[in-house]
Parts: sequence; C-alpha cells; structure tokens
Amino acid sequence: MLIRQKWQLLFFASLLTLTLWNCSPIENMVRKGEVMLEFSVDTLRFDTVFTELGSATRILKVYNRYDERIRIDKISLVNNAGGKFRMNVDGFASNEVVDIEIEGNDSLYIFSEVTIDPFMNNQPFVIESSIRFETNDGEQSVLLEAWGQNAIYIPNRFGKGTIERYEPNTTVVFKDTLPYVVYGELQVFGTLILEAGARVYVHGGIVKDDVVGARNDGVIVIAGGGKIVSEGTKDQPVIIQGDRLEDAFDDEAGQWIGVYIAQNSLGNSFEHTIIRNSQFGIAVDSASELTALNSQFYNTLGPGVFGIHAFIEMENCLIYNNGGNSVQLTHGGDYNFDHCTIASYGVDASSVALSNFICYVQGNLGCEVGGVYRMNANFRNSILFGSRDEEVILIDAIQNGREGFNYNFENCIVKAGEDLLEEYPDFYDFCKNCPQDVDRNTPLFLDVNEDNYRLDSLSIAIGAGIPISEIPLDLEGKVRDTEMPDVGCFEKED
Repeated sequence: MLIRQKWQLLFFASLLTLTLWNCSPIENMVRKGEVMLEFSVDTLRFDTVFTELGSATRILKVYNRYDERIRIDKISLVNNAGGKFRMNVDGFASNEVVDIEIEGNDSLYIFSEVTIDPFMNNQPFVIESSIRFETNDGEQSVLLEAWGQNAIYIPNRFGKGTIERYEPNTTVVFKDTLPYVVYGELQVFGTLILEAGARVYVHGGIVKDDVVGARNDGVIVIAGGGKIVSEGTKDQPVIIQGDRLEDAFDDEAGQWIGVYIAQNSLGNSFEHTIIRNSQFGIAVDSASELTALNSQFYNTLGPGVFGIHAFIEMENCLIYNNGGNSVQLTHGGDYNFDHCTIASYGVDASSVALSNFICYVQGNLGCEVGGVYRMNANFRNSILFGSRDEEVILIDAIQNGREGFNYNFENCIVKAGEDLLEEYPDFYDFCKNCPQDVDRNTPLFLDVNEDNYRLDSLSIAIGAGIPISEIPLDLEGKVRDTEMPDVGCFEKED
C-alpha cells in the first residue's frame, strides 16, 4: 500500500508539474542562440561495490543560470548497451523526455538507476552510457559510469585518466582469483608477475586534462629498470585484453593501447600469454629485451609485435589479424623467431617488415631517415604468409652489406614477391630451404577466414622444418616430429 501511495503521489506531482509548464508564458523564455546548462557533476558514478545482483540510484541536478526560462528540447539516454541504465526526469520515468522547461535560476532533478549482476561474465567491467541534453541548436552530455563485475580495479574505480605506479625494487603479483581491470595507465618500475590464469582487462578511451589535452587512455608501461614476467600455462594462459566482454567486441581491435616496454627494460618474459584487441600488441623499445614463448598477439590496429632497436626472442608464437605489419622490426636490433606463424590477411600490410633506421615523418615531406643501427634478424621453421603478393619488407638504409642488414630465413614458408626479389636478388641465398613460387593458392592453413591457422592436410609446411631440440612441443603442447617437424607454431595431428 505504501508503495502504491508513493507512486500515486509521484503521478499527481507529475501532472501538476506538466500543468505548470503548459501554463507558463512564453515571452520570458530564452529562445535563440546556444543555451548552456550547468550540472552538479560531469560524470555520474555508481560507486557501489557490486557483490550481488542489485541496483543503485544516483541524482543529477541540472541548473538554469539564466534569468529567463529555458526549454530543453530532449533529454535522452544514449549508448545504453543492454538497457542497464534507466532515467527519471522530475517524476517522468522514461529514457527519453521532450520539451522540458526550467524556470530562471531554477533547477531540475534527474534520477538515474543501474542494475548490475557482478557474476555475469559476458558483460563489460566498466559500463558507460550518457544523458544527452538537446537545447536549441546545442548538445551537452553527462557521462554515466558503473562497474559491471566484481574485480580488482587499478588504481581504483575512479582511475580513468590517472596513473598507477609500481615503484622500483617492489614486486607486485597478479593472481588468478579475481580479474584485474586497469582503469587508466599502469607504470611498472619494479617487477610485475602475472601468475598462471591471471586475467588483465584494460579500459581504453579518450581522456582530457589541462596539461596534455586529449589523449588515449588504457596502457601498460614497463619502464626502464622494471620488468614484466607472465607465467601462463597451456591450460591456464594469461590473458591481457580490452574490458569489453560482449560478443560484439570479441574481435574488435583498438580497444586499448597495448603493452609498451620502454627503453632499457631487461628480463621481460611471456609464457602462454594472449594479448589482443589493442592498438598494438607488444612494443619493445631501444635496448630492451623480451622473450615470448607459446604466446599469441592478435586483433590489433597496428603491429602485433613492434621492435625498435631491441632484443626479441619468440618461440611457438601466433601473430595474426593485425592492421599494420604483423611483426615490425625497425631501427635495427637483434631478433630470433623460431616455429612462429605470422599471418597477415585482409590488409595491405606485410607479415614481417625489417629496417635498420628510424623514419621521421614531417607533414607531407615523407620519410626523413634518422638514426641507423645494424639489423640482425633470424627466422627458423616459421611461416610468413598473407593475402599480399609480398609478405616481407626489407629496407636497408646503411647499404654496407650484411654487417649492416643481416637477415636469415631457414626452412621458412615465405611469400616473396617480384619487387622484393628484384631489389634483393640474393634473398633465397639467405632463405635456406625455403620453397619458392608460393602464392595465395598454395595449400597451407585449415581456414584463414575462421582464423584457424592449424595446418591443412595438404599443407606444404608439413615435415618441412629442421629439428630444434629446444622446442619439442608446439603451441598446443603436441609433440613435434624429432626429425622432420612441421613449420609454424602448430604441429599437424596424425
């Protein structure tokens, strides 16, 4: 009965409010030009720690600072994925209300509610919507922000645009109990250990401040002197990805920035680790080192693996669905790739690009060659393939022979086009036991349209490798043939 009386009162109050609005004279109304509303907050946060299914309500106050009345043409909830947010405007329970008037120097109350099930694993960790106000020819918005799952938020649930710093000589361990959500920028000056089964979700987006202005948010930075050690296993891989878990975002690239290993960072290692749905997968900067075993880097806007004058060793790695060159190694360095599958389909970018210089771009002037440094890159038992006629790019700015630009491919499946062979006629001298004249019709993978890069039964990669005793198992833990292993990260099942 009390609940019924409450809603009856709200109903009659709404009728009274509507009557007062309809009877107001129009001559004292701001009718032309841009009308600027003021709000009690610019972001309405639902900061309840969700530990069980429930709802939370927050209040937004909208101010009219003019002496005259103003009319808001429409107030609406937008980008309300799944309908988790609801709105009530001065007694009107609707997600879209039109022709709302506020008297001069008066205000309006908006109640917003969200319902969350923290144990629904396919919803995003950070749920966002906004209330949009349309007045005359202008628009304004207030962000709605809630947390969709029970997780450990770094630095906290209000961390958007902020920095969390792990200090030198400290060790932080991410366990497999609850997922970790990086909500801002994580800087590691000490040691970050990701235990088997750890799940790290990074919330991306655009943030603004008075110092930098607008910038991308959502990045893990391993600073000089710091390091990251990821200890995934075949059955419990470590996963680092964006925080949108709905099916529609499963293959969406660019949701966050990526993992950036800054200059002079040593001892970084990944084992059975998946990095996906970012702008780049892993970037290793000057004089830094990375060892990656049995790991995957995919669904990126740019390179899956980006090395800049660095030291990188990779074994049994799968790199695919990258908007740029899948593996881009620039400004020289030392690189070794064994039993890797590097696939670049559906984009005008190569599987592997090697260069021994930095390209500075200045406006429309093109590339201005900066510092140069010798390149030493070795690929064994690896697949470099894709939809282009040419899947390897070699650019040598030093031009002093193999000392400045040393590349070696051994028992690899490499798609090398006419342009590459014309510029580097000795390419196959340094691609030992690499089959020639391969093209898009060469049998290789089971189904690239389904991102299935296991080997087809007729694949030319079967039995085409040389034994590497240090890599007896493939990416999925299958035992490799000890005398004639398959090329790439997958061993074909019998």
